[in-house]
Amino acid sequence: MNATVSAVELFPLRIPRDVPYLGPLEEDNRPNPKGYIVRPGNRTVYPVFDQTLLVRVEASDGTVGWGECFGVVAPQVARTILDELLIPFVIGRSPHDVERIYEDMYDLQRVRGHFGGYALDAIAGLDMALWDLRAKLSGQPVWQLLGGLRRQKLPVYVSGLPGATKEERAALGKRWIERGFSALKFAAVVAAEGEVAEIEAIRSQVGSAPRILADLHWRYTALEAVQLIERLCEYDLYLAEAPVAPEDLAGQAHVARSVKTRIGLGEEWRTVHEYLPRLQAGCMDVIQPEMAHTGITGFVRICELAQAFHCQVMPHATINIGIAQAASLHAAATLANFVMHEYQHTIFDRNKQYIRSAMDCRAGFFTLPDGPGLGVEPTEEALSFAFNQG
Repeated sequence: MNATVSAVELFPLRIPRDVPYLGPLEEDNRPNPKGYIVRPGNRTVYPVFDQTLLVRVEASDGTVGWGECFGVVAPQVARTILDELLIPFVIGRSPHDVERIYEDMYDLQRVRGHFGGYALDAIAGLDMALWDLRAKLSGQPVWQLLGGLRRQKLPVYVSGLPGATKEERAALGKRWIERGFSALKFAAVVAAEGEVAEIEAIRSQVGSAPRILADLHWRYTALEAVQLIERLCEYDLYLAEAPVAPEDLAGQAHVARSVKTRIGLGEEWRTVHEYLPRLQAGCMDVIQPEMAHTGITGFVRICELAQAFHCQVMPHATINIGIAQAASLHAAATLANFVMHEYQHTIFDRNKQYIRSAMDCRAGFFTLPDGPGLGVEPTEEALSFAFNQG
């Protein structure tokens, strides 16, 4: 119980993949020299490989905890923030003070960095590692320290249907339903013939029972979003995600008031301070916090705030090797307002070979990792993907 943090190591990973995240590249879309592309559908930068930043925290008694920062693009930014600013203030502290440490790190960055963005991504990974370490030192799983388990298995929705045509994507959706899953999400950014044609193709293949979600990738004005969602609701749309720009609070509220289905927001927000005004304005029915942006401390605080506004939780899942995924499952399993977790099959299924864990996703449900802490650690092969950022 008296162990303190004695060392912190950082591992930026770059894992090759044959097909970029979200599917084949558009015609004439070529990666730049750094390996990044811009999807024309949402003007957002993506890598053509999987990138992440792992955090290894060691205690004075030799116990090790692992965390994972949001490192999809430029993981060297979060690494520099950790190396130069945050880690020196954590060495020597007790991992049992993890929530106090989270607050102290946030205070350090408020006017020296920022109260969001990469600064919070850096804090998130270190916070995860400290929770993992604290739970291991206590001989308990993280979910126990968060207040106790509400569910052993977590329902999921299958996220992304990577195929070259809407027919291929719809056929893939049907195969997932045949494997026992009951909810699917398609990505507007790669729906070349439009979202209405996309949902029509998927619904015709999967039938009337499965839930269909649409990620609209912040593409529309509020008026455009309302008109589009009305048409998608003709095919029983379960949820519309990110219909307008993330900074357009008024537009978010207008869409939520105007449509007859759920609105989901939040993957890009990192603190209760970003969520609170949107909850007060009634901008969404569902929040979608991303563990690699929030850390465990921030994630739980956000979800508890949402509960006070009768808002449900469907956590986001970004590119990672499974440590952030495990942390998200631990926290989600303790929530009263949890509904479903995102299942990024093109990420989780290909990268789970790089972790040691019993965590899995089958027949529509995630199973929790077992053992003390988060119940997940990277393999030596995973660490072999560490790259020099200099």
